[in-house]
Parts: sequence; structure tokens; C-alpha cells
Amino acid sequence: MSKHVTVEVPEHAVKMFDGDEARFSREMYEAAVVQWFDEGRISQGKAAELLGISRAELFDVLWRHEVSPIQVTPEELAEELKGV
Repeated sequence: MSKHVTVEVPEHAVKMFDGDEARFSREMYEAAVVQWFDEGRISQGKAAELLGISRAELFDVLWRHEVSPIQVTPEELAEELKGV
């Protein structure tokens, strides 16, 4: 199930994409999903699902946005290394 949401943005924001509203919408949604992933709010799998792409393709998206696909806190890493 999907939901249509209307977001009001300044006209000049869409002009950055040559007035292509569909491209602007897609890019804005992609940026939001990448941000949610970077904040740890969603997993790689959920991010890929939301974008309608594979996890492998998600790595390319994350690379373009300069976001690491590995989301491990220093505490989690320290805990994992205890067992090594």
C-alpha cells in the first residue's frame, strides 16, 4: 500500500532539476531514505525496499550520497571484537 503526500517546496528548488517535478520528487525521496538509513532509523533492506531497488543497487546510491553502507557504532564494534 502506498500513500500520496504533498510537500510544498519553493519553485526554485524544482528549477535545480530543470523543472522536472518527477525527478525532483524522486531525488528528494531518495535523499530522505538515505538520511533515515544514515541515522540508523532503517536497515539496508528496508532502504532498498523503500527505493524499489536491490541491496546491491543501494550501495551505489549510498556511495553517491557519500554514506557508508556499514552502520556500526563504536560500542557495537568493541563488543564484536571481544569475541575474536
